[in-house]
Amino acid sequence: MAEIRLRQLAHSYSRQPTSEADYALHALEHVWEQGGAYALLGPSGCGKSTLLNIISGLLTPSHGDVLFDGKPVNALSPQARNIAQVFQFPVVYDTMTVFDNLAFPLRNQGVDEGRVRARVEEIAEVLDLSAVLKKKARNLSADEKQKVSMGRGLVRDDVSAILFDEPLTVIDPHLKWKLRRKLKQIHEQFNITMIYVTHDQLEASTFADKIAVMHGGRIVQFGTPRELFERPRHTFVGYFIGSPGMNFIDVRAEADGVSFDGLHLTLPEGLRERMAATAGGRLQVGIRPEFVQLWDGPLDNAFAVQVLDIEDLGTYRIVTFQLGSATLKARLGEDRPLPAGQAWVTLPSQWLMLYVDDVLLEAGP
Repeated sequence: MAEIRLRQLAHSYSRQPTSEADYALHALEHVWEQGGAYALLGPSGCGKSTLLNIISGLLTPSHGDVLFDGKPVNALSPQARNIAQVFQFPVVYDTMTVFDNLAFPLRNQGVDEGRVRARVEEIAEVLDLSAVLKKKARNLSADEKQKVSMGRGLVRDDVSAILFDEPLTVIDPHLKWKLRRKLKQIHEQFNITMIYVTHDQLEASTFADKIAVMHGGRIVQFGTPRELFERPRHTFVGYFIGSPGMNFIDVRAEADGVSFDGLHLTLPEGLRERMAATAGGRLQVGIRPEFVQLWDGPLDNAFAVQVLDIEDLGTYRIVTFQLGSATLKARLGEDRPLPAGQAWVTLPSQWLMLYVDDVLLEAGP
């Protein structure tokens, strides 16, 4: 296992990049600690797979360094880095048995056959593959093939890290939760540094202790699933994490808060002081739909709104409403009464976030 550090890492697929737009990754500084379970989360094209391939050695970065335990590995091949990588589509040797697929990395290293058998049987038991060890890989289902692909990475006990590049994409939805739980169990059992690339926030949250959210070739926030949900430090994180994503309203500064469309929101003093010290920039207020409070009658500090739509999703409902010129959403539990037509909304100040040019503005001490 290894600590993996990125130092001023940047990459462009252009031979002669002339502007920031030519870069797939922009000057990353980041650390994955030894033995951690991490996710790289973001939409297609944000740089996730590029970064993973640089860590594994399949790509050489245009600038900067990848360090394993403090030592630069840019010049090392993937084999020399002792990295195991599991790809989106299962990579197995169809003509070999499952046993021989799992044994292949160990036999390549010249490991004693007794040790090979013991290790293969151990990993097969962890992955629920014991019953198919004698089967040819070509006869396996897609999820079994992916487990074999994972097992080839796990069977070696000298790997620096295991990298997963959207490994559950081809797996049937009803089997995905089983494999996510299995990966979590494997991490807890073997304490291997794992980095899991995905565009699915549920996969990231159920697998990883910490998530790096990527947007436009940058890591815009690194934190626990709870931190990303409760305090998104960038508007993209607020939008991308959550179902539905965060509500955002363009606002302008006032003496004791912000306003939009003639409506006023009071902000805490510390936040007002920070806002006053900010020179210009686009101001937005954000609040999670879960924290919006919807009422069927007038209330102190409540805004009158028009309910536009109610979407029933079984265990909860999404209410879409109009507040001034802003279209916002509230998420209500299945047992909550639903207002029709006109309703009233309160936006609790403790859950209001203020963003300047997409970056969270924190209240002063």
